[in-house]
Amino acid sequence: MEPDPTTFDYTRPFSLTEWVEAHRHELVPPVANKQVYADSRMIVMIVGGGNVRTDYHDDPREEFFHQLKGDMILRIRDRDGGSPEDLVIREGDVHLLPPHVRHSPQRPDPDSVGLVVEYQREPGELDGFEWFCGECNSLVHRVEVQLEHIDRDLPPLFDAFYASGAARTCGECGAVHPSPLD
Repeated sequence: MEPDPTTFDYTRPFSLTEWVEAHRHELVPPVANKQVYADSRMIVMIVGGGNVRTDYHDDPREEFFHQLKGDMILRIRDRDGGSPEDLVIREGDVHLLPPHVRHSPQRPDPDSVGLVVEYQREPGELDGFEWFCGECNSLVHRVEVQLEHIDRDLPPLFDAFYASGAARTCGECGAVHPSPLD
C-alpha cells in the first residue's frame, strides 16, 4: 500500500480505492466524510453512506460530486423555501453544484462512496447550515460557520442543533424537528 497521502508528498499518485478501504471505519454518520489531503487549497473528501443528515448546506462555493460506488440523492431546495427536489446521482455520475444552492446529500446505502471536491474558504467566507420544518417547509434554524476542517467542524454543529429543543422548534407552526438522538 502507498504511504498515506495526508502526510506524504502530494505529487505521488496513490490508489484511491486502497485509501477508501483504509479509512472506511472513519466514514460514519452523521456527516461520514474524511478529507483526503490535509493543508491543501482544495477540500478533497471521500463520503461514505448510511448518513442521517437532515440539514441543508449553503456553500458559498461550487461543489463537485463524483459518485464512485452506489447511488446517492442530492436533495436541493431554493432560497425561498418551498418543497425540496431530489436529484439522483448514480454510480459513475458527476455533478457540479453552483454556489448557494441549499443541498442535503442523502446516502442511504451504507456501502456507497462518493468523492466531493470543494474550495477552501477565504477568511470571512461563511458556510450556512439550515434545517427546515417537515410540516410547513419554513426555516427552523440556521447556523453560519467559518469552516477550517470540514470533517471536524460539522459534527459539533449538528450535535448542538439536535440537543436543543428550542432550536428544533418551528417558529411558524410549532412543529419540532426530529432528532436522531431521540
